[in-house]
Amino acid sequence: MGNSIRNLLYIGLGIVMGISLSLASHENFPKPNHTHELSLLLDVMDTVETYYVRDISRRELVDAAIEGIFQQLDPYSSFLKPEQMNSLRDSNRGEYFGYGFEVSTEGEKLRIIAPFPGSPAEQAGIMAGDIVTAVNGESIAKQSLEEVLSQIKHFSSSNRELSLQLHHAHSDVSFEVSLKPATISVHSVLGKMLTNDIGYIRLASFQEDSTRDIVHLLSEWQQQPLNGLILDLRNNPGGLLDQAIRIADLFLDKGRIVATEGRFFDANSDYYASPQTMLAGVPILVLINRGSASASEVLAAALQENNRAKVIGETSFGKGTVQSLIPTLVDGNAIKLTIARYTTPKGQDINAKGVEPDIKIAPNTVSDNKTVPIIDLISPHADTASDRAINSAVAWIQSNK
Repeated sequence: MGNSIRNLLYIGLGIVMGISLSLASHENFPKPNHTHELSLLLDVMDTVETYYVRDISRRELVDAAIEGIFQQLDPYSSFLKPEQMNSLRDSNRGEYFGYGFEVSTEGEKLRIIAPFPGSPAEQAGIMAGDIVTAVNGESIAKQSLEEVLSQIKHFSSSNRELSLQLHHAHSDVSFEVSLKPATISVHSVLGKMLTNDIGYIRLASFQEDSTRDIVHLLSEWQQQPLNGLILDLRNNPGGLLDQAIRIADLFLDKGRIVATEGRFFDANSDYYASPQTMLAGVPILVLINRGSASASEVLAAALQENNRAKVIGETSFGKGTVQSLIPTLVDGNAIKLTIARYTTPKGQDINAKGVEPDIKIAPNTVSDNKTVPIIDLISPHADTASDRAINSAVAWIQSNK
């Protein structure tokens, strides 16, 4: 497997893409003339189709050529068929079908970025940072990255049970789980009022309605004076970039939020906060861990580097690239393509590095009990004593009033 390659299994696992721009049109991209290269490709296809030892269709050759192109790109770029596009749109609306986890590959390791709340993966005990050592009884060390990902995608699309062998990040003890794909609804915004008039918002992903839901929640809380706000981005793998920008703008009255840099004109943008803001003067604590990726890192870095919030927890995942969806001219397909990198307000490239917290908490104290207890905190009668990261955030707010 390639060194430090990261892959998001949105097809087989039904996960929202880490960060995406709105649908792009073909007019934004140059159309160079490569007649000679295309003639060569057609010549190769004609030769294989005519003389290969077994019959192989032109459709198979075209599919193989497309697959070969994307194998030369980063793992976040891919060719989407119509049903895959529909799955991605459902994900952005908070509904997906799959096992409910995301993975990254680092050398020979296949690492879980985060399980989704309520997913088969979470219910089976899979945690952010877990290492996958075998898929369906076969060691991943004996397979290529493409083989492993293809197998998981195939099992999900075929509605088949998937067997995984894993061990937790800080343990060598292996355990096995069997996962059946399921349709899962994810509520991206959940909140409650903690003791001492401290608001708590759990942001599970960046969906189409995330900003609207946070505004609604904050508007209710403005009826009472808040002593602080805890914004929990742990195990949030990302989602829509525009939602991360809008949410950051809710808490900032000035300053850069994020900048994107790419090869073509429209991929280069600077996003700045508007003067309007909510909860002005209220202390904010942002919780992150190694399962916080992409749009989560945009939001955390924007609030941190504009001195609007303190960040507490672990160093985040480190995904600093931007994908755009580009429709093809035929068959309703689309290309999901990495078109830019993003940098933080101070110009930092966090790709493969992550956002460093202001207050570090050792991994075993961030989340001892998967994601479920975090979601349970939303219950009006839930006890926050079991979550030491939230307790640390509450203590910080109380000591800095």
